[in-house]
Amino acid sequence: MSPADILVALGVVLVWGVNFVVIKLGLRELPPVLFTALRFVFAALPLVFFVKRPNTKWSLVATYGAFQFALVFALLFIGIKLGLPAGLASLVIQLQAFFTIGLAVLMLGERPHPAQIAGALVAFCGMGVVALNLEGQATLAGFVLVVLAGFCWAVANIATKKMGAVNALSLVAWGSLIATPPLLLASWFMEGANAWAQAAQHINGMTIFAVLFQAYANTIFGYGIWAVLMRKYAAATVAPFTLLVPVVGLLSAAALLNEGLHWWEAGAGLLVLAGLALNQYAGKLKAAAAAAPTGAATQKT
Repeated sequence: MSPADILVALGVVLVWGVNFVVIKLGLRELPPVLFTALRFVFAALPLVFFVKRPNTKWSLVATYGAFQFALVFALLFIGIKLGLPAGLASLVIQLQAFFTIGLAVLMLGERPHPAQIAGALVAFCGMGVVALNLEGQATLAGFVLVVLAGFCWAVANIATKKMGAVNALSLVAWGSLIATPPLLLASWFMEGANAWAQAAQHINGMTIFAVLFQAYANTIFGYGIWAVLMRKYAAATVAPFTLLVPVVGLLSAAALLNEGLHWWEAGAGLLVLAGLALNQYAGKLKAAAAAAPTGAATQKT
């Protein structure tokens, strides 16, 4: 990667990591499902009027919008609202990588490399450390919801793999539009009109910043730039940068929200990062194995 693209990738990682702090701040005045809905209202509008619908099956776009945006972030926001620390949420959500591997085996017929299986086992041990050290039923419920958010993210990844090449900005805009109506309805029935009224009464600069950061910095900039980098470089080159997201999340939460960084959080983080690293290493091994016969044939000719 060029130095400029490395800096851009690190910028995305910084935005995605700090985003968990922004979520925590936004949830001080906004109910979680309404907060999620507002994020995608602004992510979709007015951009959706300027980009065409993704050139793929409508069912796949709908699945992407429902799972990647509506379900992932509603569950994540509720989980943090219930007490799961923002830094830990940035770590737990990374289970999506291993759920994706499992779903790819079941739905796409892919065969995981032994290193990927080992990585999953190591990462799940890290999640066990987190679960055993959480205090309070609400926080444990928040943990479970964020794990479910990671699973929903994996479902969206499978839908994305089935799409083929699509315009990333178009997918983000239309996916956001699809996510908005069910989120608004869910907020209305789950949180009620009184919650909407109280949110409107207590709106302030931080609330507005949190919503706009979610919509534009995290969604449009983050997902859009990431898709460009994924098209420009091999996935094995770009994907490892995501290993830094929970690091930024844990450190920024400790610095900005005074979330204590306990020994077990550091240990769990190291286990999850080690599992993710094994997963990335397995991807390189699979790519090398796939290229080996071609290389041998070229030498013979």
